[in-house]
Amino acid sequence: VQLQASGGGLVQAGGSLRLSCAASGSTFSINAIGWYRQAPGKQRELVAVVSNGGGSTMYGDSVKGRFTISRDNAKSTVYLQMNSLKPEDTAVYYCAASTLLLRIWVQPERIGNWGQGTQVTVSS
Repeated sequence: VQLQASGGGLVQAGGSLRLSCAASGSTFSINAIGWYRQAPGKQRELVAVVSNGGGSTMYGDSVKGRFTISRDNAKSTVYLQMNSLKPEDTAVYYCAASTLLLRIWVQPERIGNWGQGTQVTVSS
């Protein structure tokens, strides 16, 4: 599976951005697609993940209520709508795909497919 992330950029605190992750290749083998982020000097953390059918989602505690993950299966694309952005949301955001159940996604070392990162910078 190949993943192409896009949509990062610079935004002021309180603003919004939408990230996109387009999947190609053997997408039928994937159970879920999601996003992680990694800030300088910090560990990679789960942001959000959505199941293949879109019926199940999971969010990191720090983004609950502000970020929404969704998917368009016809386009094999997953979106991350980020609202009420804070400076602490500044990080490189990585798209990922896996056959693992959603509850395993808290362990990024077990994720097998990664896209390139996209920088999100939130200014205060």
